[in-house]
Formats: sequence, structure tokens, C-alpha cells
Amino acid sequence: MSSARNAPDTGRRDACGATADGVAWLASAAPFPRSTLALWEERPHAPVVLPCGPVFDVVSAPAVFGRLMLDRLWDEGPGSGPVAAFRGRMLLFAAPGTARRLPSLLEWEEWSADGRRDGRAGTVPPLLCHGKGDAVTVPAPLTPEASGAGTRWVTAPDARHPWLPGPEILLWAAVRAARAAVRISISHASDPDAKVYDVSRRR
Repeated sequence: MSSARNAPDTGRRDACGATADGVAWLASAAPFPRSTLALWEERPHAPVVLPCGPVFDVVSAPAVFGRLMLDRLWDEGPGSGPVAAFRGRMLLFAAPGTARRLPSLLEWEEWSADGRRDGRAGTVPPLLCHGKGDAVTVPAPLTPEASGAGTRWVTAPDARHPWLPGPEILLWAAVRAARAAVRISISHASDPDAKVYDVSRRR
């Protein structure tokens, strides 16, 4: 695929174009990988719908909270796999099986969508977990930062076998992100002009 081969070999953070290996990995999730590769050969800016389960699961978070999760993963944790932005949400690509286990881990940790431990800990907003039997729209291999399509890579796939976080790691990131959101709200409470993001309400 010429467009992917010409894509720059950028770092995993804030890259808007997938590498050739990353494109091959994405296409491997499709029922007909060669057809998907042929489509992207002809239309490198076309998003496609791919099934979850065999190759990856996807955890979808509200955009602001998802960015906090991503910051925690990179600043304090092991990093992330591919991440996409889609219609006001952040799509974190995760290891297969994550969609089945993460909701129960969130419940067990008392971090359900409607519950909270205490006022200082914060609340994890609704996380949509897509696994076997689900499908998601993934960005095209090449997505300009200013793309108006509503979908783009935040961290583009760059390997044929990328590392993907599992449910325990994403649980950790969600808990840390909720605490960070509370700290942001508290630190700006005295400033009437400050932008404070309420991540406790359903989007």
C-alpha cells in the first residue's frame, strides 16, 4: 500500500498517520483483509468499520476523560496502544477480552458509572466497552489533524503486533484519571474564569 509506505515513522503519541505495519495490523481485523487493504490503497483517507474481538477490543471514553486516561498511561504507566478520536469520544484500543472484564473490574472497585467512593476520589464516567460481536469505526490510515470527518488518530498504529493494554491497566488509568479530574476542579475552584471539566455527568 503506497500511501502507508510513505507515511512517516513517527512516535506513538499524537501521530495522525499509521505506518505500513500498523495498516496491516488494522486490516487483519477485517473479515477480508485484502479487500480492506485494497480499499485503503485506493482511498487512504477512508475510515472503515472493523469488528472487535479477535484482534483488539476498544474502550470508548468521553473525550476529556479519555485524554486524562491517555496522559496517565503515558506519564505514569506503560504507555498505550493505538488511540483514535471519534465524535467526541476517545477510543482506546485494548487487548482482546478487555471489553468483557473491564466493566466487572470497575464494579468491583466501586467505580461504576453511577457510583463514587468519596468526594475526593472522583467518578469514572460511562466507559463503553466494545468486544466480540461489536464493531467500531476506525480512522483511515492517513488522517490529517484538521480532518472534518470526525475521526482521526491520536496515537496511530505503528506495528504489526502492537502492545495493547488489558483491563487491569485501563482500570488503573481510569482511577488515576478520575482523581486527576477532581484535582483540576479543586485547583481552579477559586478562579471564576477557569475552565473546569465535569466528568461526572453522562455525556
